[in-house]
Amino acid sequence: MKIAVLAVQGAFIEHEKMLENLGADCIEIRQKKDAEKAFDGLILPGGESTVMGKLLKELDLFQILKSKIKDGIPVLGTCAGLILLAEKLSNDEQVHFGTLPVTVRRNGYGRQLGSFHTDGHMAGIGTIPMTFIRAPYIEIADPRVEILASVDDKIVAVRYQNQLGTSFHPEVTADTRVHEYFLQMVKDERYRTVNQNIENI
Repeated sequence: MKIAVLAVQGAFIEHEKMLENLGADCIEIRQKKDAEKAFDGLILPGGESTVMGKLLKELDLFQILKSKIKDGIPVLGTCAGLILLAEKLSNDEQVHFGTLPVTVRRNGYGRQLGSFHTDGHMAGIGTIPMTFIRAPYIEIADPRVEILASVDDKIVAVRYQNQLGTSFHPEVTADTRVHEYFLQMVKDERYRTVNQNIENI
């Protein structure tokens, strides 16, 4: 199983280490030729979403990755990665991939809080540690979106088809269950694709 991690800015190395510990192979996406390689899943890490969005365009990565997401490749977006996926930002006119039908508030918890840590329940996983760093949260989720976790009545994790988004950083804790959940999404998609190809023979 090969997972691509967007590595133009932000906290990508922590994701790679966690995935490799779980037995996945990782490749870093830094330029167009990286994005053109074959891979089974994609991670959009935390960082600065405005900078990441700008680099995606400048490095000619934007359209390739957006097409892969729309075509169904499993993707995990954490913090800034969630912002990149969001269809709308309530406090910013900028939209990036716009593939996840949610409205996200950037720096939703306020810069004055900076970051905080809590334990919260995530559907399909259980109680997990959640670390928020100048985090966004989801204000509105389309009815088609599955809400996986909320903290203080604010939505912090969702799933929509092939897309998994979290406000928090699962990669900075020792708990691997969010990444295990994502890898299961990747396995399920590979299984579905293989069966579909067999049916078409």
